[in-house]
Amino acid sequence: MSAGMYQKRNVMTFNTLGELVRNSVEQFASRVAFSMFEGDDVTYAEAGRRIEKVREILTGAGLSAGDKVALLSSSMPNWGICYFAVTSAGMTVVPILPDFSGEELDMIIGHSEAKALLVSDKLFTKLSKSTIERLNVVVRTKNLGIISQHVHGQGTVAEPKPEDLAAIIYTSGTTSKPKGVMLTHAALCAQVRLSSSIFPIDGNDVFLSVLPLSHTYECSIGLIYPFSMGSRVVYMDRPPTASALMPALRSVRPTVMLIVPLIIEKIYRHQVLAKFNSTRFWRLLYRIGFTRRYLHRVAGKKLMKLFGKRLRFLGIGGSKLDSQAEKFLLESGVPYAIGYGLTETAPLLAGAAPSQVRLGSTGPQAPGVTLRLENINPETRQGEIVAKTPSIMLGYYKNPEATAEVFTADGWFRTGDLGEFDEDGWLYIKGRLKNMIVGPCGENIYPEDIESVLNSHVCIADSIVTEQEGRLVALVHFNRDEIEAMIDDWRDEWNTKKEAWEAKTEQLKKEIMDFVNAKVSRFSRISEVVEEKEEFIKTPTQKIKRFLYNRNKKGTDNPGAETNDSPATASAPETTGSAVPANDTEA
Repeated sequence: MSAGMYQKRNVMTFNTLGELVRNSVEQFASRVAFSMFEGDDVTYAEAGRRIEKVREILTGAGLSAGDKVALLSSSMPNWGICYFAVTSAGMTVVPILPDFSGEELDMIIGHSEAKALLVSDKLFTKLSKSTIERLNVVVRTKNLGIISQHVHGQGTVAEPKPEDLAAIIYTSGTTSKPKGVMLTHAALCAQVRLSSSIFPIDGNDVFLSVLPLSHTYECSIGLIYPFSMGSRVVYMDRPPTASALMPALRSVRPTVMLIVPLIIEKIYRHQVLAKFNSTRFWRLLYRIGFTRRYLHRVAGKKLMKLFGKRLRFLGIGGSKLDSQAEKFLLESGVPYAIGYGLTETAPLLAGAAPSQVRLGSTGPQAPGVTLRLENINPETRQGEIVAKTPSIMLGYYKNPEATAEVFTADGWFRTGDLGEFDEDGWLYIKGRLKNMIVGPCGENIYPEDIESVLNSHVCIADSIVTEQEGRLVALVHFNRDEIEAMIDDWRDEWNTKKEAWEAKTEQLKKEIMDFVNAKVSRFSRISEVVEEKEEFIKTPTQKIKRFLYNRNKKGTDNPGAETNDSPATASAPETTGSAVPANDTEA
């Protein structure tokens, strides 16, 4: 990587979240920090007042610096206020993903030894009575009112130190059992420096937040970073479906937005690809390189208009982005970038500005981060990515064995991702080490590469590739809208719609095998296509929970069964380069 890749910027350095909060509340007092779409605005000054109120509630319930506080809430202005209130008081926040089951929530709150809970109304109903009764105090995030309080006493706050524990994040990865990733104030504050060195923002920037704030990707880059710079973040009170997202984009007109691949892939498949596959004329045009690029540019202008015409940065992470969807973004002129990181690294490890993106790459290592490869295959030049970063976790909470397994003898963090560097130092993720399948002659087969080809087919909504008795089998969830549109053209030949659907899907399975096997290497060819009638079960960042579908383990065909496939290092990194079952890769 060239020395001039990143420019040095005069960004204020914070060592703790306490310092960061005080600076922002004072420096940006009159600016809007948070908003609800079609709701109220919260200035930085008002955020400061609410932060103090939450601190008083916690200390009034006997909590002191070092105590754990669980945060279980949908995204809203008070989520960040609660997060900053806990961490700036020297306490440890435990942000919990809303997608956990009630049983998992009870387990996490108990395992973390949380003494207080900050919770939104809907999620409160998922908790058991015994869990609520064990807590000193339960606070409603919507209005910061007290739901229940079992302890009255005067606790204390303390100015946190850089090395103090700020957050414990229980990951929800593609493997089964969650682990608590311990992040310090220094680790989280370092993300501000890393992010600003790659893509600077200021008080004129407006973020539209659509991802769970309890996920490190959104929390570090979509909350802590903009709050440190005086930017504004707007939240939605509903999931980012097309019908909900379109009016928000028109109204908010964001300059920055962080998304997972699923959102842009749906736009590409349903709006762009569907159009260019609709007739033989369009299909012919779309196969010609220069006309495809022209059509992509036209579609890109429409997409930028849809986003409000102010978009400067569309950050994509959380799982692998389909290669065809990325080619569309690159050729369309949409200012996107893919970053790479993990929950355990808070998360950013590599990335590039939109003006620097290269197809298929996550960019070079971020300033202050060092990446290297271990156990390199001399033929492929690929190896496991290991990292040295100022944002590294302390370890997994109360799990020293798992912590020891993810660090090398010289103290580098094992990401569990396979990658390679080009001659300029740009990183390309190949897949998860635990996902890699060894072929009959020792070939390394990366299911993510095959899935990328599968998912480029207009009739496939999602897929995973598994190994069954030495054969590669593709599990696919069909795009029902596309297939039903085809069925309408020739359904008269069949007595019922069900018969037509079954006939068409059987035909498609054969077509898909030919489609994929013509595009992959000989040893990556699939032997069978199996339809998954229900949508794949996914993590909050839309990574398929692979361990539920690995039918080659324990001799079971039950997707719900636990398997031996769960790696010992399971957490849930957030990468851009893979679907992840070990650490939480974020790309």
